Amino acid sequence: MQYHHIDYKKIEKFCIEAFKGYGFNEEESKQITAVLLEADLSGIESHGVQRMIRYHKEITGGMVKIDAKPEIVFETPLSAVIEGNDAMGQTLGVKAMKIAIEKAKKSGFGMVTVRNSNHYGVAGYYSRMAAEEGLIGMSMTNTEAIMVPTFGKQAMLGTNPIAFAMPANPVNFSFDAATTVVPRGKLEVYVKRGNGLPIGWALDENGHDSNEPDRVLSNIINKTGGGILPLGGSGDLTSGYKGYGFAMLCEIATAILSGGTTSNYIYKTPGRSNIAQCFIAIDYGMFGDKKAIEASLSKYLDEVRNSAKADGQERIFIHGEKEAEARDRVLKEGVYLNDKTYAEMQMIAEYTGSEKYLPEYLD
Repeated sequence: MQYHHIDYKKIEKFCIEAFKGYGFNEEESKQITAVLLEADLSGIESHGVQRMIRYHKEITGGMVKIDAKPEIVFETPLSAVIEGNDAMGQTLGVKAMKIAIEKAKKSGFGMVTVRNSNHYGVAGYYSRMAAEEGLIGMSMTNTEAIMVPTFGKQAMLGTNPIAFAMPANPVNFSFDAATTVVPRGKLEVYVKRGNGLPIGWALDENGHDSNEPDRVLSNIINKTGGGILPLGGSGDLTSGYKGYGFAMLCEIATAILSGGTTSNYIYKTPGRSNIAQCFIAIDYGMFGDKKAIEASLSKYLDEVRNSAKADGQERIFIHGEKEAEARDRVLKEGVYLNDKTYAEMQMIAEYTGSEKYLPEYLD
């Protein structure tokens, strides 16, 4: 499998036109594309353009309702619950975080949960929305059950990522991580590459270590057992129960508080994904002078950066730095895309009538 660079602006234009071809309006298409390409800009191949084929299947299969009308079904000055009615996850995510930000600016805190949503892309996009408004931001989503709980062999929890962002200098602090060892998208990339999985990432249907990404994915899709391990791995020797616990916190914040669906029931209702999400914005001015708080965080992050390095290491990264540097590189050099994903884009271009916007390789 070969990789090629594609100009970012051209791939952005293609994605917008493709989503318009499915029936989304201009603003919705731009929102979906912005979240989608945030992954590629951050150097995260698993959640970027390679996910378009997933959205194609869910949109054309009727799981994503293009004309859905989300509605707030419960609200207080500090909180809200949105019934997503199967709308596109990215449009719901942007809507929900904007409400949380508005509440935080008015009352100091805002928390919005969403039920009956769809896949919403990278969690960090939404937490960074709040940080860009001078707030602390958090976002979580549950997903289809692919995590096997500690000492189990049946997937019961999702990848359940947790994202947190806060303003700092010179780069905002931005943490975004799945609570599994790796997300499902990483297995998809390994299948495309024809690579075997490292031992310690996943279990087969019998609860044994597996290095076969296609087998693990097939088991996840067909609900035949096995799945991906929680952060920390199997058992309790390397603290796998901690990743399992973090995933459970995500389930509570998303599915339980929204009155939605836990991971083990996602994709169980024909034609619906039933994903749940959570968005939090906090005005840390509630705790004192905001500039002083930001300065304190920036000072500490700088001290961590400049602390003693392990032998042979030249740099300690702060969460968010690699992504910021990847953004500069991608905007200059283009999105690094494999030929299998490009072939999927060609098919999508034909379906949506956006062939003339399909970009060519730069190399």
